Amino acid sequence: MQICEPKVFLLADTQSDFEGTRAYLAEVGAAEWWTDTPSQAEGLVELAGRACYKSYAVGLNPNVTKTRQGNAAYISNIIESRHGSVLEHASVSFAFVDVSRVFTHELERHRVGVGISQESLRYVRMDEYKMWLPSDIANDQIATDIFRRVAEYIEDAQKELLEHFKLDEKGTPFSRKKKITSALRRIAPHGMATVVIWTANFRTLRHVIETRTGPEAEEEIRLVFGKVAAIAKTRWPNVFADYIVEVVDGLPWYRTEHSKV
Repeated sequence: MQICEPKVFLLADTQSDFEGTRAYLAEVGAAEWWTDTPSQAEGLVELAGRACYKSYAVGLNPNVTKTRQGNAAYISNIIESRHGSVLEHASVSFAFVDVSRVFTHELERHRVGVGISQESLRYVRMDEYKMWLPSDIANDQIATDIFRRVAEYIEDAQKELLEHFKLDEKGTPFSRKKKITSALRRIAPHGMATVVIWTANFRTLRHVIETRTGPEAEEEIRLVFGKVAAIAKTRWPNVFADYIVEVVDGLPWYRTEHSKV
């Protein structure tokens, strides 16, 4: 058994089609408008919000006599006014590597506004187990030894079964390999490391960060989404500008003044 650490990689975020965007703005009489943020994802949020009130500039909507200037001020007002729907236009994708299936079982509870693609143990054969150890286990040598002994026992049983079924013999069809690999995953521990690609819109991302970095959340998911939040505050500073960071039990809790305390 190999002890590992959960890792987070930002894969993508929403990018604009500048030709289409320019054509749209010209069509609605706002050809001169453009956002001041380098983040195209945050720019799309602002563009969508201004579409609701036709507030790209004074005069486009007779009811609008002044407009907020700048992406930071505009998004701040969106968040303060709970106009969350416009945050759904931009999405971001992360790879979570060496997370456990305990983590992914909790992650899939968040189904609205997300896409999930997880490594399949029906197809991917595991020859060696990797596991992250919660702090209560990692900081206790006796507990760590017990964890390791159990994991290595299951790991050895997996190898023994693979040898029994002779999956690596020449001529073994893929359908046979898939069937046996699927059967053997039933003895794999929930703590075994896996990979999942997760995509979420900004509205969902804010919700998950606030709830899953909180002190009541499970330790591993707090660890992972603390890393996600650190990326988010750097990459999209206007959407996450209102976050307060508080360290609770050694892990950061990213919350707003309205978050549950």
